[in-house]
Amino acid sequence: MFRISDIDVMSISVPLKTPLKLAGITIGNAENIIVRIADSDGTVGWGEASSAPTMTGETPEGMVSAVKFMKNGLLDLEIQELSNIHPMLEKIMYGNQSAKAAIEMALVDIAAKRLNAPAYEVLGGAKRTKAPVISMIAGAGQDNETANALKLADLGFVAFKVKVGVGSAESDLARCRSVRQALGPEQRISADANQGYEKNDALTFAKSAGDAGLDFFEQPVAGHDLETMQACARAASIPLGADEGLHSIEDIRRHHEAGAASGGSLKTIKLGGLYPVLEAANLMQELGMNINLAGKIADTTIGSSMIAHLALVLPQLNWDVSITNQYLAADLVDNPLQIDKGHISVTDAPGFGFEPSEQHLEKFTVG
Repeated sequence: MFRISDIDVMSISVPLKTPLKLAGITIGNAENIIVRIADSDGTVGWGEASSAPTMTGETPEGMVSAVKFMKNGLLDLEIQELSNIHPMLEKIMYGNQSAKAAIEMALVDIAAKRLNAPAYEVLGGAKRTKAPVISMIAGAGQDNETANALKLADLGFVAFKVKVGVGSAESDLARCRSVRQALGPEQRISADANQGYEKNDALTFAKSAGDAGLDFFEQPVAGHDLETMQACARAASIPLGADEGLHSIEDIRRHHEAGAASGGSLKTIKLGGLYPVLEAANLMQELGMNINLAGKIADTTIGSSMIAHLALVLPQLNWDVSITNQYLAADLVDNPLQIDKGHISVTDAPGFGFEPSEQHLEKFTVG
């Protein structure tokens, strides 16, 4: 199909509009890597991956080093089948799934550009023309959060996620209840604890989550704590979702067999790329599990455009999609990816449809 001639990687830091308080951490900047790959004909592809030390164990410095290490095994390599990229990278280096995801994205971008086709076409074709986007509700106090949710609903958003696990279960339930009462019954509202609860608070929240008006409850405890996830799922009157607990096909099967989750959040940085996410999504569809597709907080338009294309291709998105460049105060492109009336769609531009401007890239590159 094409031959790899050059690979560059850089670390970027882009400020968020407002610092985001999650369980155990406050994020003020998106600390990501950008990968640029050129083929022997001069076609250039771009990839992005977010650092997520508490989710994947990868930092920007580590991802940059990993890409540079894998570069030695990739230069002058001929890419024949896109679905073989991840297995090929697995042979070159163990782990480092975020770095691998950025490389795979850039190679898919090249392949689609060479065909003069949008990326969703080479990924299997669109199942839908647009997808509902989740908007996060977090960190501004109950009254401000509720007012913000109402503003977003007026803009057309139909899916909301309240970040919990930052206080007591009771105070978090009150925040969720306030959002539901303000928005009414039609919107989809979930809560995400990002592993922030200990067992007792997790069970307390799970038991009352339905009464608070939530549609599902995501990752109440540590990803490896399958036993407590199972207990929460049994206690809850709404479906339980996994995020930090899903890093492989085996993890999905394990949660399903244990009755520990009715669905989960798929991220390229956890699974290692677009094709591993497609494989995981097809399995979840087969098992009757709900799917949320997500970028990390926060991708620039480069990474978010990849999530947007994937959102059109997956077999179902019952739990919607997280497009995260909406939380950034700046971006790498002149005309960032836009959410329209609470939904995301893409154009038919070749590849993923966006390339960073040299000016913006230089401004936000830190290593």
